[in-house]
Amino acid sequence: MTAEELVASLVAIESVNPELVPGGAGEAEIAEFVARWLRDAGLDVELDEAAPGRPSVIAVAPGTGDGRSLMLNAHLDTVGVEGMERPFEPVVREGRLHGRGAYDMKAGLAACMLAAARLRSERLGGDVVVTAVADEEYASIGVQSVLERRRTDAAIVTEPTALRVCIAHKGFVWAEVETRGRAAHGSRAAEGVDAIARMAPALTRLAELQSALDSAPGNELVGPGSVHASLIDGGQELSSYPARCVLSLERRTVPGETADHVRRECEGLVEGIDDAAARLSLVRDPFSVDPGADVVQAVARAAEAVTGRPAELYGETYWMDAAFIQAAGIPTVVFGPGGEGAHAVDEWVDLESVEACAEGLVLAARDLCR
Repeated sequence: MTAEELVASLVAIESVNPELVPGGAGEAEIAEFVARWLRDAGLDVELDEAAPGRPSVIAVAPGTGDGRSLMLNAHLDTVGVEGMERPFEPVVREGRLHGRGAYDMKAGLAACMLAAARLRSERLGGDVVVTAVADEEYASIGVQSVLERRRTDAAIVTEPTALRVCIAHKGFVWAEVETRGRAAHGSRAAEGVDAIARMAPALTRLAELQSALDSAPGNELVGPGSVHASLIDGGQELSSYPARCVLSLERRTVPGETADHVRRECEGLVEGIDDAAARLSLVRDPFSVDPGADVVQAVARAAEAVTGRPAELYGETYWMDAAFIQAAGIPTVVFGPGGEGAHAVDEWVDLESVEACAEGLVLAARDLCR
């Protein structure tokens, strides 16, 4: 099967994350397709169900046992399709395959599958393990469950990088700031306390925090951190004093920043405000790997071989499952195909880059798993 045929087959299977879009199909059908395809290619395959109906695929091209093992990782799920006319009907124009998930990241998944199928017959020293995981677009329950069952000596995540070598990305923290007042009729000013007005100092401090982040040196690969007010909710009707106001914010973190660092920042937002509190909800740590790590150097050599130019090592602004894999003690790098339109109405992948990515994965595996 060619790269075009495989990417098209994957795009044609709806795998919208149901946590993002109620009624989304989830990963069951696409996981079964990936498992069957890899099993037919001679790999040892199992499914890992992190939650009911949310399977991931673990497929192994066994080595001889005397080399390092390598994980090739991609996610199965996609975001929603609002505004797209025919999201699951792949269309090829001028070497580009269009459709939901083509770029993010079924092309990267196809590259993993193609590379593993080629490597199956080579019997390298170490195992090559494909992990096609559920739920990356929401809570990453898939990769967390897979890492409890399978570890390797190195990993390559095939999120789209345009055949560059990504060695860092930002993390994020979601937090809430809450202020409380006292509900009362709008005509009874002596009885009411305005919870929304109490939020004003926190919003001013939030803007000051962003200014401070802008002026900080930042990270040389991913730039400075950032923070923004995402949602605000409070009050019940025009004629009443609001008893409660909740500000939801997102803090994008850079390598070296921790959840404790963000917690202290959030506590500073509410300092001195009566009946105010701050709390963190979801935390996703940033990712970085030593550029001298063997897996980085192997992928850099492979990238140069398939592109004909020196490998570009760089950092991304968005979060990926690479952070979980690296945090598990597995040296990890990101290397994938090129295209555009992640989460957009027009999403496409460059098919030539998919073939190049698959070849790069083969070269890197031969280098690492000898």
